[in-house]
Parts: sequence; structure tokens; C-alpha cells
Amino acid sequence: MLDLFLIAVIGLVTWCVASDGAWGAAFTLISVVISGLLAMSFFEAMATFLQQNVANSVGWQHRWDIIALVGLFSVFVFGLRTATEQILPVDIEIHGMVFDIARWACGFLTGCVTMAILLTALHTAPLPRKFVGFAPEPGNRGGPIGQTGPDLKWLGYVHRMTETAFRRGIHGPIFDGATFPFYEGGEFRVLPSFPIRYASRRDRYYGSAPPAAGGGAISTAPRGPAPTRSSDAPRF
Repeated sequence: MLDLFLIAVIGLVTWCVASDGAWGAAFTLISVVISGLLAMSFFEAMATFLQQNVANSVGWQHRWDIIALVGLFSVFVFGLRTATEQILPVDIEIHGMVFDIARWACGFLTGCVTMAILLTALHTAPLPRKFVGFAPEPGNRGGPIGQTGPDLKWLGYVHRMTETAFRRGIHGPIFDGATFPFYEGGEFRVLPSFPIRYASRRDRYYGSAPPAAGGGAISTAPRGPAPTRSSDAPRF
């Protein structure tokens, strides 16, 4: 089930992007990558803002993250793609074979990146820890595509980019760059925890409480305190 969704995303995006021509597909690919980096950097701050100013119930606390992530990603893609059309309103003529190879290659890469970002967004969704073949651990997923962990590769790419190219100074923030010691008294090292944090949150939200003494019904009410978000999200 999960692989069917991922294949559908790749196929649909590839077709739509490739139909825009070689230059349009190339600009869309660049826009999607940059938009993904920006959305990953700012979605937690946006979710916190929405939680504090729009709705603060337990249910909405678990919805704002995916709304902010997908919403920011969509807005950034639309904005950047619109800007590139103003920069190059007319396509430059290129050889027919190069044109076809470029548009389908860029379309396919755009589909793969979009699929990885949407799969990453599923980590933040207010859904059970495991659903329709999705699990935080790639080895527990159904289908060969999901088991390769494209979402974890995207998270690693975002972490790497904010650790190097987009970092502000030596002590600048890193995406998902919380530091912990491997052992008590050991050296503090960066230990990314994005999948673990959100898997634990989903588990708490959909975790089953013990049966009531008189009924035997299972409660699905959320348990524990409201989830905390990373405070060290990078700012480009």
C-alpha cells in the first residue's frame, strides 16, 4: 500500500513536471529542493505559532506540524516557480534529444524529491505509529521502495546542508542537531532524533490505556504532556 502511494507520487509529479519542457522541469527541480529545505527549517516554528495563536487543543497540537510542513512546502514551491518564470519567461531552444532527456530526467528527480518530502511529512501526521505499511523504521515497512528509506535520506540531506553550506558560523544551529552523550559522562555528539521523536509522539497520541474496570473498552485518548518541538531549527 505504501509503495503504491510512493509510485503514484513519483509518476504524477514526473508527468506534470516533464510536460513543462526542459527548462521548466529544471527550474521546478531546483525550486522543489530549495522549498523542501526551507520548509523543513521553518515548519516547527510555524507549527508553534499556529498552536499558540489559532488552536491549542491536544488534537490540533498533533495536526499543526504536518499542516505547517506541507503548507510551507507548497507555498515556497509556488513562489519560487513563479519567480523563475519571471526570470526566464521564454525557453532557450535546445536540441530535441537533449530536450526530452532533460525534461524526463528532471521530472523524475523532482518526483523522487517530492516523494521523499511527503514521506517525511508522514512522520509528523496525527496517525498511529504504524499505518498502511508506514513505520519509522524502514525495515518494518512494506514494499521495496519504502524499505530503502527515502525519507531518512532526505532528513540526512537536510541535516548535512544545514551543517555545512547553510550554517551560520561554527556555532550556528543544525536541523535536528540535538547533542547527547553516547554514554554517561561521555563526549556530547550530534544525534539526530527526528523519526524517534515523532514516532514516540504518535505512539503516545494513539497509545491504548488499560481497560476500564466496568467496561472493557479501550481508550484512545492522547496521553502525556503536549509534545515539544526542536528549538534549534536552522534559519537560512
